[in-house]
Amino acid sequence: MSLIYTGLRALAVPTLHAFWRLRVTGRENVPKTGPVILAANHLSVSDHLFLPVACPRLVFFMAKSDYFLQGGLKGRFRGVFMRSVGQIPIERSGGRAALAGLEQARKVIMDGNVFGIFPEGTRSPDGRLYRGKTGVTRLALMTGAPVVPVGLVGTNHVQPIGTAFPHPGGTVTVRIGEPVFYGHAETIGHNAKKLREITDDIMGRIAKLSGQEIMDVYATRSGEQTPDA
Repeated sequence: MSLIYTGLRALAVPTLHAFWRLRVTGRENVPKTGPVILAANHLSVSDHLFLPVACPRLVFFMAKSDYFLQGGLKGRFRGVFMRSVGQIPIERSGGRAALAGLEQARKVIMDGNVFGIFPEGTRSPDGRLYRGKTGVTRLALMTGAPVVPVGLVGTNHVQPIGTAFPHPGGTVTVRIGEPVFYGHAETIGHNAKKLREITDDIMGRIAKLSGQEIMDVYATRSGEQTPDA
């Protein structure tokens, strides 16, 4: 872990406990070493805060490349800072960008790191668990890494969609499930059925941890259905 990340974590843990009742179960389910994929439900922007704190290892996430490309001293500092806390720059528009994102994530995982992903692709608009995109399965099969399902509960009340800052008070629960191995297939091809079956299994495991109702449609952003990826 970087010194910046270690310092921020040391500060974040007592701060979170001061403002919210944070309950974490299953920390022991995260392998102490080696590649891991954390697959969690997505309720709030604050998921990016509570999930890394709950995990005993540094968690890498994708972040908009715009944050890394700003000029000036402030922009360069932000880029260095975000990389030090596990953020990976990625373009989020277009099919090629999605493929590039998968490749970057694959490299992070193959280097023996923990990679965090929200298979729904966007925050749940109503607290229910929406259909997962198959990117999580592609990564699992490409790397052979175990998938550790995670259920987040209460973060949508801490910071509802449309709010700029978290609201103090309330309970946030993070339930970490047992790791699941789905095999290793270097060439996945276009076996849509297999990709969907494994993704649905992952989402089912997340639902058992989060207690959410499962929806067989993709979550929407601004009224548009998100594509499978």
